[in-house]
Amino acid sequence: MGWLWMFLQTFAPAAVAHSYNTTGPEHQLVLRKSLSVLFWNDSLIYSSIIFLSARTISLPFLLNSTRLRLASSVLRRGIRLWIPTAMALIICYAIFSKTLGTEYMNAFSAQTQNESMTKDLYMLPNSLANFNSIFDIFWTLWVVSVIFQQSYTVFMAVAIIPYTRNSWRLKGALVFILAAWWVYSWAWFSVTGLLFADLVVNYNFKAIAQMHRLETYAAGATCLIAGFTMQFLWVAAWPELYTAEIKYHTGVYQTGGLWLWNDATAPLLRADDYLVIVGFNLLLESTDVLQRIFRSRALVFIGKRSFSYFLLQSIIAYALGIKLVMNIIGGSMDTYAKASAVAFIVCLLVTIGAGEVFYWVIDWPTQRFACVVFDWIRE
Repeated sequence: MGWLWMFLQTFAPAAVAHSYNTTGPEHQLVLRKSLSVLFWNDSLIYSSIIFLSARTISLPFLLNSTRLRLASSVLRRGIRLWIPTAMALIICYAIFSKTLGTEYMNAFSAQTQNESMTKDLYMLPNSLANFNSIFDIFWTLWVVSVIFQQSYTVFMAVAIIPYTRNSWRLKGALVFILAAWWVYSWAWFSVTGLLFADLVVNYNFKAIAQMHRLETYAAGATCLIAGFTMQFLWVAAWPELYTAEIKYHTGVYQTGGLWLWNDATAPLLRADDYLVIVGFNLLLESTDVLQRIFRSRALVFIGKRSFSYFLLQSIIAYALGIKLVMNIIGGSMDTYAKASAVAFIVCLLVTIGAGEVFYWVIDWPTQRFACVVFDWIRE
């Protein structure tokens, strides 16, 4: 989904919900109001990443609640994210600052009338700004930054789980999630991910859900339908209401009151995305068929390499895809659709190959290195 969003945002922006290109070829506008919401929805993608990060990093401690396990997770988390991200930034710097430059991107954007590539774009003036972009959540790698920050929200919350009653913990988590929604914090999604992990490990959720199969399926389906219905309405019928929800939160770091001054162009925490995520995971955690599908070797293989794909996919599309399309079309847009199709196949194959190399050369050794560092500290 993330790769599709990135590619279409670059080469067919009118087919992407919430892009700045609101006009374009008819087939792209049809995709924008239909499949885009389901398969390359930007807000649903980054919200799901944050939810899944919390869902997975909490499992080791929930399954083995020792201080050694928690300390290991806390220390290794930073190393696990920092080194691959730094290497991706080095690759990006070498390609765009020292080799290809960026002028051809402006030419491509102007020729294809791709407003989504240039509108509200912040040009990094120097290497220091490039480095700082890792940590500012509204810059280029904000998802990695949020995952890192929210990891420690999860670690702090998961540490108290062995020392609390199940009934109290469930009620407390629901209050925490409601408060996080009100103050517009990413903890809304990350603590929900922790809650799902806790339900699976400590509450025997699957057995209870299958005893009440009808009620569970009804709840999951209702959340899914409600979330997707809202998303389709905001894209197809009332796009002017897409950012209206933000006005009903308060800013946790501001002066109080409703958040009427928030930047609606920044990544949004959305109730429709939350309902879709909760609904899908209710069905996933209670259904044997869905669990068998998502435990398949192919999806597990992709999941292990997903961080590598995420870091490289945009670099490949901008360095290889755009250059390839410009060389094919020359000064005419007559063959743009065919050129984009060629770029789609080439970028997909190169991303898969480069992601595999990056995984074995950078990502996997980083994971092992984090374990070695933790063992060294213990010694």
